[in-house]
Amino acid sequence: MMTLLIIAVIVALIFDLVNGFHDAANSIATVVSTRVLRPAQAVVWAAFFNFIAMFIFAPHVADTLSKIVKIQPNEITYVYLVFSGLVGAIIWDLLTWWLGLPTSSSHALIGGMAGAGVMCAGWGALQWDILIITAIFIVLAPCLGFIIGIFLELILSWLLRYQKPLEVDSWLRKGQLLSAGLYSIGHGANDAQKTMGVILALLIAGGVVHPKTELSLYHENTLWIILSCQLAMAIGTAFGGWRIIRTMGMRITKLKPIGGFCAETAGAATLFMATCWGIPVSTTHTITGAIMGVGSLGGKISAVRWGVAARIVWAWILTIPASALIAGTLFWVIT
Repeated sequence: MMTLLIIAVIVALIFDLVNGFHDAANSIATVVSTRVLRPAQAVVWAAFFNFIAMFIFAPHVADTLSKIVKIQPNEITYVYLVFSGLVGAIIWDLLTWWLGLPTSSSHALIGGMAGAGVMCAGWGALQWDILIITAIFIVLAPCLGFIIGIFLELILSWLLRYQKPLEVDSWLRKGQLLSAGLYSIGHGANDAQKTMGVILALLIAGGVVHPKTELSLYHENTLWIILSCQLAMAIGTAFGGWRIIRTMGMRITKLKPIGGFCAETAGAATLFMATCWGIPVSTTHTITGAIMGVGSLGGKISAVRWGVAARIVWAWILTIPASALIAGTLFWVIT
């Protein structure tokens, strides 16, 4: 049991690494596309803020993720369940990275856990209240990013209407360093916590910790979980998924510094709210919605390449069922 548990925890950290790698585009696509930072500089900037997120937000999202499937302590079958969910999410992430599609690592993880959970103990194994809230925010998070992004750009355009364009451009290029940092904090907080929740579920299933254990920086039994997950996320971000960065920063729409600043700030605001509420949202969906919003306002509706956007949305729709199918099949094979 202990050997299997260690392997499963390592796989969870690999998922966190892949998550950071896959979602690096979320944090840096706008600063790269507006040429505020070179790609190598941008990933280091994002990785640093990903890591420090653990000192800012309490692990409410981790608590939510650890409860998606009803885990029974001291049950090796549930260790197989979590392991299968993780591998299903990793496979889907790598496939969509290869295709250059900015899908949600979060929803891949949720789909993987749900698919393995159903195969393990039927539909009754799922916590439907958590899944319903997550499903609502699949739609709500990008919509919030879209609306807040448009609102911010309208306000900024009005406030700076008498300023010289070159001065505005210079100010907002500096401002993008701040907005990219804020977004990376939101990304590190919401996404890294999901893996923390999965590792906690593994330890409960393996009987290593008490079922009512909560994650805390001040608890010696959980401090290592928080540190290792934030570090894995930061390292993955530092390597960057360049295929997706090109899609996010260059193919959806052409951004100016004002658009990049507003999109990142809108995405950060959405992630901060969701993380405080303990809701696992897609950082990918959030920033994509914000980029579409500022892109459609900055020029015309035609300024957004809706063909690329439609392809991304189809990948979003398929993420949960596809990762669930992969994870469920893997669980069946293992058991």
